[in-house]
Amino acid sequence: MTTQANGLAVDVRGLRKQYGDVTAVDGIDLGIRRGEVFGLLGPNGAGKTTTVEILQGNRDRDSGEVSVLGVDPAGGTRAWRSKVGIVWQDESAPAELTVRETVRHFARYYPRPRDPEQVIALVGLEAKANSRIKALSGGQRRRLDVALGVIGDPELLLLDEPTTGFDPAARRQFWELIRLLADEGTTILLTTHYLEEAEALAHRLAVVARGRVVAEGTPTALRDRFGSEAVVEWTEADGSRRHEHTGTPTRTVAELARRFDGEIPGLRVGRPTLEDVYLRLTGQEDAR
Repeated sequence: MTTQANGLAVDVRGLRKQYGDVTAVDGIDLGIRRGEVFGLLGPNGAGKTTTVEILQGNRDRDSGEVSVLGVDPAGGTRAWRSKVGIVWQDESAPAELTVRETVRHFARYYPRPRDPEQVIALVGLEAKANSRIKALSGGQRRRLDVALGVIGDPELLLLDEPTTGFDPAARRQFWELIRLLADEGTTILLTTHYLEEAEALAHRLAVVARGRVVAEGTPTALRDRFGSEAVVEWTEADGSRRHEHTGTPTRTVAELARRFDGEIPGLRVGRPTLEDVYLRLTGQEDAR
């Protein structure tokens, strides 16, 4: 199997990984096109991080075929690793170094790195370039993590919950960075719990539950396929909020109007969001 012939940056077939009696990844298939932003969604424990670790060559698989940029990650060379950037959930750089020192240091690991000053500006840390890492806020440290992930000018960028700890403004700035990298041709695999982020950035999504892909497609296609019913919401007499998924919202509203003798308290009717679809696909619909 090779990604070169089929135009895929990542090609995964029947991927499995087990830890003792726990099956973390249970036959995942994925195909990520070159230059695509691909979102991998799923609850904690669904197998997302294990999958990313296997793609990066940081964890062995039990079975299945995996090709990343035309190479099996299990035997990836140093040259291959230089083409794959990654931002983990819990990166940590030396606390005593400054931002500029750290980015310049990591740039030496790559044959053709980006310019460190441009990368620092790209992630919005120009004003903190001479600050020691221990003086940065949590969100600023995450920006530095992203800088270290892209300093090597990777063909494939793996982002595992990259905006955890970002405030809304920093998250939007990060989105612009991802769009810029995608426009430059970087293939990006993004895992995130932020459904708005996935919808804003990803060309396609895969939803993973219990180690398996339960749905895949564009955000619009997923909503159309799995969220065709409308959602009718209202407030009961005791103040509790209720909702009902229905293919006949007009009939549901009419029935509620008769029950409430006219005006329906807190009535809201809408089509399912990507979050609604995600919760349904992962068996968490009651958590809504």
